[in-house]
Amino acid sequence: MTQSEATPFLLDPDDELPLGLQLSWRLRALIRTGELGAGERLPSFRRLAEWAGVNVGTVRAVYEALEEEGLVVSRHGQGTFVAEGVEAAPELEAITTDALRRAQEAGFGPRDLAVVAMACAGLPAELNDEAPPDELPNISTESEAIEVRQELRRQIARLEAELASYTAHLAAELPTAPRRAVAHVAGVEELEQTRDTLIAQLAAAQRESQQEVRRRAADRGPLGRAMSRWRAKR
Repeated sequence: MTQSEATPFLLDPDDELPLGLQLSWRLRALIRTGELGAGERLPSFRRLAEWAGVNVGTVRAVYEALEEEGLVVSRHGQGTFVAEGVEAAPELEAITTDALRRAQEAGFGPRDLAVVAMACAGLPAELNDEAPPDELPNISTESEAIEVRQELRRQIARLEAELASYTAHLAAELPTAPRRAVAHVAGVEELEQTRDTLIAQLAAAQRESQQEVRRRAADRGPLGRAMSRWRAKR
């Protein structure tokens, strides 16, 4: 196989990410999704360098880094293999392709999605002010009651926003909070009931979404299809 032929390892030299990082992420993705299974032998340094379009030293450095992380093991005279203890998670590819599809429908590219995902994941924990819905201050004064209602409203707003992303997975019959015919200021009990109803709705939608992800995982995604075509040519 020549470098000009497409392989799951071929990199983009014009990408802003260094080639070594591209190759590292590509191998991690193949290993994490199970396309390179536990115990499977990886290509040799020279062969992978040819397929990826990089030098042998880059491949060696990537393999060494993966071995330090416990993803691969090197056996003298035999080569480099996916570590036996690595558990595959095929659903990761289904989750990712679904996120990419939704981003594309919204007019955003893969890099936009990756940048925002990494930024959100990298925020310090103390900047995440989301508190579990059941952790509320004790009510002892009217001012505390106001704070409780405000916190409940924030929780309700967050739940409604999160629930909005699951509209396709909402069941026809879901629990609903009682509606008031007359305008009024909602009390703590009513707000708690609304919050709890939204939690139940969100849990049901998330279960349906997870089931859909598992169903999609049964169908091979782009990584799986690329590896299948590549292996068929070998």
